Amino acid sequence: MPELTPPTPAVPLAALLDHADLGLRRLAGPDPGGVAVRWVHASEMADPVPYLLGGELLLTAGVHFPPEDATGAADVLDGYVARLARGGVAALGFGVTPVLEETPRALPRACERYGVPLVEVPPGTPFAGVARAVWQLMAQARHRELRRVAQAQQGLAAAAAAPDPVPAVLRQLARRLGARACVLGSRREELYAAGPVPPDDVAEAMRELAGVVRSGRAGAPTTAAEAAGGRRLLAHALGEGGTAALVLAMPEGGEAGGAAIAGVAAVLLSLLTARDLGAASADRTSALVRLLLGADSETVAPLLSGAPEPWWTVVHGHRRDPADPSPRASAAALAAALGSPLADAEEGGPVRVLVPEETGAPGREQVAVPGWTLGVSAPARTAELPGADAQAGAALRRAVASHTAVVRHRAADDGIGALLPPEDARAYAAARLAPVAGSPALLETLRTWLALHGGWDRTAAALRVHRNTVRQRVARAADLLDADLNDPDVRADLWLALRHL
Repeated sequence: MPELTPPTPAVPLAALLDHADLGLRRLAGPDPGGVAVRWVHASEMADPVPYLLGGELLLTAGVHFPPEDATGAADVLDGYVARLARGGVAALGFGVTPVLEETPRALPRACERYGVPLVEVPPGTPFAGVARAVWQLMAQARHRELRRVAQAQQGLAAAAAAPDPVPAVLRQLARRLGARACVLGSRREELYAAGPVPPDDVAEAMRELAGVVRSGRAGAPTTAAEAAGGRRLLAHALGEGGTAALVLAMPEGGEAGGAAIAGVAAVLLSLLTARDLGAASADRTSALVRLLLGADSETVAPLLSGAPEPWWTVVHGHRRDPADPSPRASAAALAAALGSPLADAEEGGPVRVLVPEETGAPGREQVAVPGWTLGVSAPARTAELPGADAQAGAALRRAVASHTAVVRHRAADDGIGALLPPEDARAYAAARLAPVAGSPALLETLRTWLALHGGWDRTAAALRVHRNTVRQRVARAADLLDADLNDPDVRADLWLALRHL
């Protein structure tokens, strides 16, 4: 859920200097109108920087300052101000009396040299009074921002009730923030837009940022921000699974409540575009109907991926939690993590997810999903999906055997088996394994046992059965197949057959 309240704004140093009750006087440094104070801190340490956050008005009475006529006194103050500048202090406030009767002459020179504003705090103005004035100014600024956000919310809500709500909301958003506001679709194309057209480099950066929030990767953010071409870019994912994105290009240094207003707009646009973005679900239904009515998979694939010539990755997943939910719940969980709605699961089998690749960039790296062991195929065209499914299954078995979170199929994994004609290999596998074909438990136990190099305990752990059960199943399979499993040639033959079954 986006943050719907603006952050506490900084206070311009000029506003403190204009505060009549404080009597502050600027002695050195840049124009206070461009200096923002985020905190107030009092310290008499020679090096307070390790205890600062940056952006402070640092107050000191000069307890640690050497006498002005002491040898090297100017160098000490120069080093002090240099450290403050490196630490990001917004301004230095020097309190006259009771320690020193006047500001040391070397202090303004050092502040000018390092660009640190120097403010003199007169006698009778306590440091606590300066801090209180800063908090009061911050509270007033925050109240103004909250009012601005509330007014923007009302304007956006009214726009959402207009006859053509999405463009109306974008126009309202662009006007409120002085920004370019766009809704970008699954291919990063502009579906709706309002506000001044940005330069080409900013427009490209907006498309890139849209890809970040709707990348389909596990754990992908729903919001993202960056700077480009002197503008602040902000993106929000819209729709189920980030089907589209709201992207803004705002002026740098715009109002503090801009992110909060954008968050409100993102919520509204997610609701308003749900019907349009629901076209993806309609496309999936259409693809299913066409398949049932006799269409081939290559014809309907573009409806599922959104690309005219799609690439796919097949992912097989094994949930490591022994208390697995139902197959349907497992499939939904992994599909959501991978950013694809195309998932399937059968009782006792892995979850299989079909992940459309980004157009023109097949083969993106699949990241781990907490609680899951994954096997990932090589990128494949639609006609190659059966082979990709086999690759993902083999990769999952290797992942389980090696206790690796993700194993991805590589071309080298095919090895010598790739030299066999696929049809001949499958026919041989079916004939060789026919005696155990009716027992999935024997097949899976034999497959896992061979993958784990005959390790009884590791096979038992991988299958979640007792090691004696593994021994009994392997012995039964060997008997039915009339195979000497102590012979490495026999093991290799069975392994290749199992891979092509």
